Amino acid sequence: MPGGSSRAEDPPGVFVRGHAGGAGTTARQEREVTAISSVKQPEVRVNERIRVPQVRVIGEDGAQIGVLPAREALALAQSRGLDLVEVAATSRPPVCRIMDYGKFKYEQNRRARKAKKKQHQMQLKEVKLRPKIEGHDYDFKIQHAREFLTDRDKVKLTVTFRGREIAHQDLGYKLIQRAIADLAEHATVESAPRSEGRMLTAVLMPKPSKPGARAESVNSPAPAGAAGLARKPGHSGAVRTVASKPATRGGTPTRTS
Repeated sequence: MPGGSSRAEDPPGVFVRGHAGGAGTTARQEREVTAISSVKQPEVRVNERIRVPQVRVIGEDGAQIGVLPAREALALAQSRGLDLVEVAATSRPPVCRIMDYGKFKYEQNRRARKAKKKQHQMQLKEVKLRPKIEGHDYDFKIQHAREFLTDRDKVKLTVTFRGREIAHQDLGYKLIQRAIADLAEHATVESAPRSEGRMLTAVLMPKPSKPGARAESVNSPAPAGAAGLARKPGHSGAVRTVASKPATRGGTPTRTS
């Protein structure tokens, strides 16, 4: 319509923004169209919203009542102080159940919250190392990194240089490569070692889990001949001897050199 607003001609869900031209030029309108996409959740029809001629009715105890006219099924539900809820809209005729809809919604939300709590959100755990770290401390930190990876979390390895240690970054690279090799069974490298100021960092992510892999590793028997030796976790060469009982001679303990 000349001289009138053009908003009446725009389809719903579309915004139009007009811009006036400069001086000496005719007014023009630039249309900026933005479509609105709305994702609607499937709506559960209850009571009067059920507008089909017939429905298959299930009682509050789960018993089949049969196919009834929708008005009659609604009256039956209301006579029991409950609601008529459509549970299978695609069936022919649709399946409706007599229930307390408020209680049903509460239980549904509670189950959704419980399922959300069980979902594990991957976190980034940091394990800090030093270039001159002792063997025991190294094993302790690598064991923690293994636990993080087993729990499906990422691990950030950080080697920090202090003072003149920055002149020997090759030691830090060797240390972080050693840690990556010790964790290779549980992780893959997401971010290769790189220098960030006085720090050297690398990020590891857990390997795809295999069903029952953790249970097998826990329940697997110790290898034969390893009763007297215990290998330090995460170290390929260091072994320690488990203390044995003192030798006896003639029923009295004797000292061994």
